[in-house]
Amino acid sequence: MNKATHSLKWVLLDFLHRCNDLRIFKQIHAHLLTSSFVNNDLVITKAANFFGKRVSEIHYACNFLKHYDWSLSSFPCNLLISGYASGEIPWAAVSVYRSTVRNGFVPDVYTLPAVLKSCARFTGIREVRQFHSVAVKTGLWCDFYVQNTLVHVYGTCGDCIGADKVFDDMLVRDVVSWTGLISGYVKAGLLNEAIALFLRMDVEPNVATFVSMIVASGKLLDLNLGKGVHGKISKLPCGKELILGNALMDMYMKCESPSEAKQVFDELSEKDIISWTTLIHGLVQCQRPKESLDLFCEMQNSSFKPDRIILTSALSACASLGLLDYGIWVHEYIERNHIKWDVYIGTALIDMYAKCGCIEKAQQTFNVMPFRNVQMWNAFLGGLAINGYGQEALKQFEEMIKSGACPNEVTFLAVLTACCHSGLVEEGRWYFHRMKDRRYNLSPWLEHYGCLVDLLCRAGLVGEALELIKTMPMAPDVQIVGALLTACNTYGNVEISQNMLKYLYDLEYQDSGVYVLLSNLYATNEKWAEVRKVRRFMKEKGISKAPGSSLIRIDGKNREFVVGDSSHPQNEDIHVLLNILANQISLGGHIDNLS
Repeated sequence: MNKATHSLKWVLLDFLHRCNDLRIFKQIHAHLLTSSFVNNDLVITKAANFFGKRVSEIHYACNFLKHYDWSLSSFPCNLLISGYASGEIPWAAVSVYRSTVRNGFVPDVYTLPAVLKSCARFTGIREVRQFHSVAVKTGLWCDFYVQNTLVHVYGTCGDCIGADKVFDDMLVRDVVSWTGLISGYVKAGLLNEAIALFLRMDVEPNVATFVSMIVASGKLLDLNLGKGVHGKISKLPCGKELILGNALMDMYMKCESPSEAKQVFDELSEKDIISWTTLIHGLVQCQRPKESLDLFCEMQNSSFKPDRIILTSALSACASLGLLDYGIWVHEYIERNHIKWDVYIGTALIDMYAKCGCIEKAQQTFNVMPFRNVQMWNAFLGGLAINGYGQEALKQFEEMIKSGACPNEVTFLAVLTACCHSGLVEEGRWYFHRMKDRRYNLSPWLEHYGCLVDLLCRAGLVGEALELIKTMPMAPDVQIVGALLTACNTYGNVEISQNMLKYLYDLEYQDSGVYVLLSNLYATNEKWAEVRKVRRFMKEKGISKAPGSSLIRIDGKNREFVVGDSSHPQNEDIHVLLNILANQISLGGHIDNLS
């Protein structure tokens, strides 16, 4: 090779290295063809690297490699397959493999793991089995790396039997082998089998193994198991790794132990967006919206910006607490930062505005959404229902049916709530039976029965409500019993309440509300012996009336005031100010008795 030719080769290689456009690549390709460098190892490798980032050019890539002598090196093909395997269209890696094999390529121990991982990404279990056969026929099966990859991809594709078979046939197993099988079991929902396998491990678990066990604990809602794994992790050098901390927080939230999750969060030496998301979203799911918003405020002072999931959680917290001003601020934050709306943010906004009493804003948000799924319809229908727009909710339900959306149990719960809040007895009965007919075939939940019972009781149909309760396939909850007792109190049906007393004793509710209602009902009818019996029962069972409370948000902090509570640090100042206000009102002639 003369000096000029040698220089041309390195010039073309430099062009290939810097090339990022197919049009320019084709020009370089033309020079490669005329200069006989098209089959050079370095050229093919550079070309494979170029095409590995451009899945749309797969046919051009296969044609480019068509005449390469694969006996020289398998590296370019493996590089191209790996590039496609990690790209947006992983099945392209399989296409490249098949094309190059037809042109004389012989796979090696690096080829099969790359193409198998691409199969795992599109859950191609049939292709996994085919490549498993290739590994056996070519003798590559004996390679430890290939075996571990097969265990992993079988598990990822949900074929635990296949993963088991490969695992059992392995003569040597390391932590990757065990973890691949355990994670496959967890993904397939075989959680107890995963735990049993973990206990059988004869090698030290790694971070991925512990993550799988933490996930299994969360899915099983087994707090003791989760704490046990946490205790084992805390003694290891890897115990402070971020991925483990995030997994532990998620597990504690699923097990409804937000205090432990917060402790893990506070102990993290570093946090990422997943850490904030897990805790903020989990607190909302655990009915701790006040703490969720406090953490959201704390996040504003960190280097992290809230994503769509966190903003959705913040809106849900505002909806739970009825904090309209704060919800509007979150809405403005979304607009100000040009965060793209999706159905989750749209649904959360509709729900927040509706629960805060701004049904017009909820309607406006609903109207501008280009796509509406059943969750969004449910939020809008539920908003109309709780704000007293019963007829409008029923009208919108029919619009939902016309749009092609399929209602679910939550949809019918919103419709029944609308009937209940607007006193639409006939409509309530009709929709209750409609959800059970052949078209929808939905089984009513306890909440559906509760809505209909409440509707009947409000209409004075106490007998019909009681008959409905008797037909329920589950025991009534405190809301249903409370509705019935309230109706008895309103319409003077003490006989039913006497029967209910024995029923309440049998069920042993821990909610004080039903017993207070029953006691008040007996007191209204001067049945003092029964009143004493109810009060005695509450005392024996340790059931006390929950005190009333109110919540207000000041300077980004939630302030809760409970009846009879004097522990507030500004308690004296608050009472002084209340007395001043009361005196001013009294002087204005608005209050006759300040006591």
